Amino acid sequence: MRRLESRINTRSQEFQTNSVHHRGLAAELKERQQKARHDRPQRDTDRLARQNKLLARARLEHLLDPGTPFLEFSSLAANMAYNGEVPGAGQITGIGIVSGREVVVHADDASVKGGAWYPLSVKKIVRALDIAIENRLPVVHLCDSAGGFLPLQAEFFADRYYAGRIFRNQSILSKMGVPQMALVMGHCTAGGAYVPALSDYNVIVRGTGAIFLGGPPLVKAATGEEVTVEDLGGAEMHTSVSGTADYPASSELHAIAIAREIVERFERRQKTVIDWAEPEAPLYDPQELYGIIPKDQRTSFDMREIVARIVDGSRFHEYQPDFGTSLVCGYARVHGYQVGILANNGVLFSDSALKGTHFIQLCDKNRTPLVFLQNITGFMVGREYERRGITKDGAKMIMAVSGASVPKFTINCNGSFGAGTYGMSGRAFDPRFLFSWPQSQISVMGAEQAANVLTDIKLRQLAREGRTLADDEIAAIREPVLADYRRQSSAYYATSEVWDDGVLDPVDTRNALAIAISASLNAPIESPSYGVFRM
Repeated sequence: MRRLESRINTRSQEFQTNSVHHRGLAAELKERQQKARHDRPQRDTDRLARQNKLLARARLEHLLDPGTPFLEFSSLAANMAYNGEVPGAGQITGIGIVSGREVVVHADDASVKGGAWYPLSVKKIVRALDIAIENRLPVVHLCDSAGGFLPLQAEFFADRYYAGRIFRNQSILSKMGVPQMALVMGHCTAGGAYVPALSDYNVIVRGTGAIFLGGPPLVKAATGEEVTVEDLGGAEMHTSVSGTADYPASSELHAIAIAREIVERFERRQKTVIDWAEPEAPLYDPQELYGIIPKDQRTSFDMREIVARIVDGSRFHEYQPDFGTSLVCGYARVHGYQVGILANNGVLFSDSALKGTHFIQLCDKNRTPLVFLQNITGFMVGREYERRGITKDGAKMIMAVSGASVPKFTINCNGSFGAGTYGMSGRAFDPRFLFSWPQSQISVMGAEQAANVLTDIKLRQLAREGRTLADDEIAAIREPVLADYRRQSSAYYATSEVWDDGVLDPVDTRNALAIAISASLNAPIESPSYGVFRM
């Protein structure tokens, strides 16, 4: 493959201005993550210390193999929900290495509301188990939860993708032969009791670990029976009487040591083989990404410059470079893995949609994973484009994205709007992983467009009634729309709602993709159902 030739002047004023702006956004991201991961009220850390419990991240540090990477999911989940009082949605999830095996880790964070499950906690756990299912990854659960947050039960209990989906997903993993390991380090109450019960193996810590459908207060209220935590669901009872737990542990570190021994005996499955070569660092410094991304999201830029700072050797074999130029397609490598890249260089026209459709089919045919780099305002609209079949051609691309058998990975690099989100493998199209960059936005349309549309509708209504509005009255309609759209289309809102798998510092994208691709190869790649159609 030939190397991409960068046309960026890293000494230009524009580059320097962009760089300062986006380095600031990266610093803000790290500060937000630091607070979500570590800032806790002293009373909560003191409570855990009195109980001889480690903090959730300390547990994780002991569990994971030293010096290995951990790809955390949705570290800023719930950052704009629940008055900011449930950092990380009270859960830690991600992919790490335990005893040499890639595993999904799910840990309750008991320093946040006693590990209670809020609606977004449930969504985050379900997503982690979806990832385990899609990629056939073993799961290690670190259990320490007070159960569901009852005031919000209507938002997490009864529906299809609510709390029951956690246990359904655990059951599906078992059906698939994918092992699960649970460490009961605190109380597993109500539905939370099923997490260890549905795991292949579980270890329970004496004195602090407990499993019961209803705790002592509920038992007394329901039956009048008075019973202690240990008699009801403690380590001795469950390992010697009920058989609900397998191994008693004298401490959390002992429990983690037992768990690591068990995981070491998990079957090491043969990974799916795809085209691979010795990895090569990008020719261009990934730090330059900060200066390439415009400060103003509406400013266009060449996505090849992004590709050149992510892929091995900055090498890129571009497919149909002179056709459908608003979509860049081509082959590259990320940490040695061959991937097919689709990156937006503008709005999607019919020719670019057809080009993308054909390229997806080619990648599906030769078992090449797909990487979508979103920077898309949508499909082109208008009379001329409809007559040319933009809706039909866009549907072809959506069909190709939906039907592709190879793993898909999506990065929202700048903006993802309208049906362009669908054509570029948005969340609804089951990419194995989807990440956002700090300045990215996602919504049905941009804030300015939405404000203009809604204002125009209102003005037309008034015109039919023979009325008009003064400039300040028009502004009063526009400004609330702008404010709502800007807030709800931001990367931090998207990740708060778990619409993505986390916000990435752009310079970390290459490594995150490598971990994600490696994890995806634990699952087989199905053969494509059709040949390649020339669009």
